[in-house]
Parts: sequence; C-alpha cells; structure tokens
Amino acid sequence: MNELEKLFIETLTSQIRALDQFGTWAKKSDEEVLSDKYIKTKEQLKNVPIIADIDEMQIKDIRLIFQSIALAFELKLGIMCSVVMEMSHEGFGRAVVLAEKIVITNKFFKDAHRYSFRTYDDLIKEGGKMLKDAIEIYETHKK
Repeated sequence: MNELEKLFIETLTSQIRALDQFGTWAKKSDEEVLSDKYIKTKEQLKNVPIIADIDEMQIKDIRLIFQSIALAFELKLGIMCSVVMEMSHEGFGRAVVLAEKIVITNKFFKDAHRYSFRTYDDLIKEGGKMLKDAIEIYETHKK
C-alpha cells in the first residue's frame, strides 16, 4: 500500500468510526467495517436490481468516499476542499470535490445503488488513484 492509498483508507476509516455513535463497529477491524459498507462480490451484485431506488444510507456512504478524498487532499497539501454531491432517489447524480476554484474529482452516477468495489484491495487502489489524480489536477491548474 502506497502513501496515498494509506492516507485515503485512514481518512475513510476515521470518518466512518466517528459516525459510530453506539459502538456498533468497535469490535470490528477497519477492513471488516469498510468491507461491510463498500465491498460487493459479483454474486452479491446479482441480487441487486438493475433499476431501483437508492436509500439515504447508501448516499451517505458514497459521500464519505468523496469526503475522504477531500480530507486526505487537505492533509497532504493544506488546501481546503468542498464536496458537492447531488443524487436523485433513482441513483442518478454527481459528486464533485473542489479545491479553491478547481474541480479535482468529478464522478457521475447512473446506478449509484450498485456502487461498490469487488475487493478490499480494489477499494484501496481506487481511493489512492482518485487522490493521486486530484493532486495532479490541482498541481496542473493552480495559479
């Protein structure tokens, strides 16, 4: 795991654990907590309908991914970020992370109720890649 992947996973885990008001996840490892929220095997995805409404908890879980990118970016570069996310009840939407006036992450959703990763390693790699890309975009376009 490289530095950016580690930073992403640490920020995501810390945000999820901060929301655990009743200690539900206290005895679970970080990998178990993240896997419960974000990992769906091909078999599990077969049970998720192609067309369905997304619930509020799924929307919050997706938002946490982008908040983690923003927080990790802030920790790495010291530049404050904002997350803007719009999602319809049908799972169509967009998540954007802004640093100053620069869009550093931009993701469109058409079936957000199916948003997941196949493995824990995929989650780590994708988070690290999004953070790396965000830093590169910022460095390219800052004044």
